[in-house]
Amino acid sequence: MAVISVELAGRPYEVRVGAGLLADLPAQCGKLLRKKRVPIVTDANVARHWRETIDSVLQGAGFEPRWLILEPGEATKSWDGLSRAVEWLLGEEVERGDHILALGGGVIGDLTGFAAAILKRGCGFIQLPTSLLAQVDSSVGGKTAINSSAGKNLIGAFHQPSLVLADLDTLETLPPRELAAGYAEVIKYGVLGDPDFFAWCEANGPAMLAGDRPAREEAVARSVAAKARIVAEDERETTGTRALLNLGHTFGHALEAETGFSDRLLHGEAVALGMVLAARFSALRGLMPQGEADRVAALAAAGGLPSQLSALGLACDGIRLASHMLHDKKMDAGTLPFVLLHSIGQAFLARDVKLEDVASFLDGELGA
Repeated sequence: MAVISVELAGRPYEVRVGAGLLADLPAQCGKLLRKKRVPIVTDANVARHWRETIDSVLQGAGFEPRWLILEPGEATKSWDGLSRAVEWLLGEEVERGDHILALGGGVIGDLTGFAAAILKRGCGFIQLPTSLLAQVDSSVGGKTAINSSAGKNLIGAFHQPSLVLADLDTLETLPPRELAAGYAEVIKYGVLGDPDFFAWCEANGPAMLAGDRPAREEAVARSVAAKARIVAEDERETTGTRALLNLGHTFGHALEAETGFSDRLLHGEAVALGMVLAARFSALRGLMPQGEADRVAALAAAGGLPSQLSALGLACDGIRLASHMLHDKKMDAGTLPFVLLHSIGQAFLARDVKLEDVASFLDGELGA
């Protein structure tokens, strides 16, 4: 088991990466489970795979698991989903010193974390991420949110978990498409700040996706360690360092909005294509060698991820895609910072990008 510490002043917590963590849940959580009743928020897909295991180990240790099982999918990250979760937690008499278990992917982690942030002005929660994307990204760092009609993740709070248990066994139940979507966030850490890790992904990505356990542990642990360093330096995205984690997300969120936040384009797929677009846009502006942009696209394609905007078959133009970016939560005084690249491993925040230039670039990509 790999153990990575997220070092926040007065509030450090561990991310544990390994196999069999859910089967050892009572011992892993220790004194964080202080009452007999344990509230667990999950979705129907995850419950089908893991409820029996968790019921068995918790009941065997003298606990009473209590389940809220929500519908799978991005639509659950909504006002209705949040209201349902909060009202259920209140009905379960959750107190501020208790810990809610968030068992699932990014949707469940984001929703449960936000519910924990606002319930009785803040109670504890434990992240039990079951998707690769959640294990390497959304479960770490304390960003919690729901979506609104205006855009993705616009309503939320910073609220750190007390513990993250990334059980590699859960990856065995993921459909290949979901696994590949999570791989996008693994690639991201190499692209934004670690060329050696990018090269590791080029060499080991296929084995990791195919089920190689040591490769999966290394991919998750190295990704978490990279994010932990950034979060410790800039927890609330005030210095600009943490903003680099948004690489691919500004383009990606626009694509998600255009496709209705649906299964037509999963979040990780949108991030992967967003990274490719950020690299190509950087190359177009003379910031990055074209050959390096091509490597980013090739690594995405090798992982089964989209690497050509034209392949999506969108019935829109660049202006429409760029207009979605006006609702981006990173907008500051009418300016939208973009994470661009000087090379693989050298991301930076550009504050001089004009949306009309982005629209023109996207027109070219849509027709490529």
